[in-house]
Amino acid sequence: MAVVIPFSPADASIDRLVDLVTPDMERVNAAILSRTGSDVTMIPEVANHLISSGGKRLRPMLTLAMAGLTGYSGDGHIKLAAAVEFMHTATLLHDDVVDESEMRRGRLAARMLWGNEASVLVGDFLLGQAFKMMVEVGSLRALEILSSAAAVIAEGEVMQLDAAKNTATTEDEYLAVIRAKTAELFAAACEVGPVLTNRPKAEAAACRSFGMNLGVAFQLVDDALDYGGKAAKLGKNVGDDFREGKITLPVVLSFRRGGETEREFWIRTLERGEVGDSDLETAVGLMTKHRALEDTIKRAQHYGAIACDALALFPDSEMKRALEETVEFCTARTH
Repeated sequence: MAVVIPFSPADASIDRLVDLVTPDMERVNAAILSRTGSDVTMIPEVANHLISSGGKRLRPMLTLAMAGLTGYSGDGHIKLAAAVEFMHTATLLHDDVVDESEMRRGRLAARMLWGNEASVLVGDFLLGQAFKMMVEVGSLRALEILSSAAAVIAEGEVMQLDAAKNTATTEDEYLAVIRAKTAELFAAACEVGPVLTNRPKAEAAACRSFGMNLGVAFQLVDDALDYGGKAAKLGKNVGDDFREGKITLPVVLSFRRGGETEREFWIRTLERGEVGDSDLETAVGLMTKHRALEDTIKRAQHYGAIACDALALFPDSEMKRALEETVEFCTARTH
């Protein structure tokens, strides 16, 4: 079934951001490669399988961008950006085990090749390396921000487990999950830049607000794309959230707006896991009927606007414009 989702202009991109941070990202990538080395052969094999699979590395780029926006001139942002990417990679390895996912970034998930145990343990290895790099930077506040983020992300994962297959989940409850599970790392990645620069608290808070709201917008677009995207672009199977019984915002809106018969459909498929061959098409049809995908994107654009507003504190610059374009890209992306 074709679904029309009202994205922003199709020419939105992160090219300006990529250009501005490329020299630093080359150093980050070198640090990532050096830190995945281990005498235990399976560790670099599993880690590099995911790290080299073509992710945008948006989170470490944001760390570099915010350091640049606030005038940082040292080297600490390189290690912190690499640490952020390791934290993100570790959560992906762990997520795929919890969700029993088969695909990640268009390739077989690591758990399908090396097993659940290896995926979990290599994820733990990457978290350990991330914390080593944080300590090496020598900023206690940066260490506090990223270590707190690690705890919040784990809480978000547990919150999602509690909400899984629960069609009574409210929009506020779901937003709390994605703030913890997804947006917290965006927020922390953005906050550590001005902290390294010893900028005023107001600037650090603005950078954190930018990251938090961008992260919420990013996840909401992901939610819509799981029902309205294309597998080849997504790097995963369309409808994975549905088959896994995940309660995401399009489901919350469709359940709330539907009648008794429609709610019974969601209870049967998501709570009881009784999914037939045509049920995904039915689910998309109900979302289309109730404008759930469209409204999910509108909510994402709302959070994107809040993210851009957070940057108003800073004077106009190439980096500020690049960050604003990044928000547009994240709310307009089709994969």
